[in-house]
Amino acid sequence: MRIALGVTGGVAAYKAVELVRRLQQEQIDVQVVMTRSAQEFVTPLTFAALTGQKVITELFGAEAPANIESAIEHIAVAQRIDALVIAPATADVIAKLARGIADDFLTTLHLATTAPVIVAPAMNVNMWEHAATRENVQILRERGVRVVAPDEGYLACGMVGAGRLAGLEAIVEAVLEALGVKRDLESETVLVTAGPTCEDLDAVRFLTNRSSGRMGYALAEAAARRGAHVVLVSGAVSLETPAGVERIDVRTTEEMHKAVLANLDHATVVIMAAAVADYRPVAPFAGKLKRGSGRLTIEFEPTADILAEVSQRRGERVLVGFAAETEQVAEHARRKLTEKAVDMIVANDVTAPGAGFDHDTNIVTIFHREGREQSLPKLTKIQVAHRILDEVAELRRSAQGVGSSQKSR
Repeated sequence: MRIALGVTGGVAAYKAVELVRRLQQEQIDVQVVMTRSAQEFVTPLTFAALTGQKVITELFGAEAPANIESAIEHIAVAQRIDALVIAPATADVIAKLARGIADDFLTTLHLATTAPVIVAPAMNVNMWEHAATRENVQILRERGVRVVAPDEGYLACGMVGAGRLAGLEAIVEAVLEALGVKRDLESETVLVTAGPTCEDLDAVRFLTNRSSGRMGYALAEAAARRGAHVVLVSGAVSLETPAGVERIDVRTTEEMHKAVLANLDHATVVIMAAAVADYRPVAPFAGKLKRGSGRLTIEFEPTADILAEVSQRRGERVLVGFAAETEQVAEHARRKLTEKAVDMIVANDVTAPGAGFDHDTNIVTIFHREGREQSLPKLTKIQVAHRILDEVAELRRSAQGVGSSQKSR
């Protein structure tokens, strides 16, 4: 997720430095835009060092002649952000936003973006309570702008009253809400499997599959964003571990089997997104198999059915399985749903354009135990992950509700 953070010229501008860090902890990419007045309180270099990005300070760059890139940069930023956050927002900037004035990069960006806008005012108490400011704030609210009201307390000017920048947690919460990020899994431990497993044929060759692990990693990332403690059991993939996720690397199906069972007791949700090998060679060759003149026959045996074993031990856990198919997707998914006794099967046709392996998007249908089916359009894998977790969260709420009512009886 990407946001633009507008920093305006008030004493509270220094708090925007810590706000950047808090937003980054939520896996939000921050592009800072500063007004000229803001630079009197905090230097652009501070924000550049924190974000690793250029800090935008002018509508047209002062360090080089204006060109087409600088002329439309506000449009480019407007199109790539998921939200515009202005914190602190002075009375002057609030007035400009309300009246549609666009005389610098930040106010021009405000008019150019269609993303949600969050404003956190900070100013003297008399300025905050002035009729003009009240009217401007009301105009913004009526347009759908989220206004995080300032706190009351001792102000930098020496007065006491409303006007102090709201707490950073309140601002972050407003941003997450605007971005559609929920914190509904904070009491859960989510165990996710991802990626392929490998089964050795000899000392240099092995059997595996085309799974990139992206869907499983998206689920781990999304669950962590929603507050869960996440344990990710991963096959061999070339992906970075999502922030806040505990990762356990495995290679073979048996290693994944052992890792899942070792972490099962603490899990309240288990999502089996890995593409596990169903068979392995009975006797892998100790060295390197040499080419011969005839055919080569290798005997295989079934690997552990991890999903079925977890299902037998599931207790009150929510259990989600995956089915990557090439034909008769619904039929195979429904059969797996019944045979494995899971709460949901997430199925897809890996031959469909934009779905399956090596894509950042996916097209899935969610099959529920009670017979309900949800066909999702082509979405990014992180969007698919959140849709799956919406269902998981609802199942957990239902289970906890039933448990509470039974205990009360």
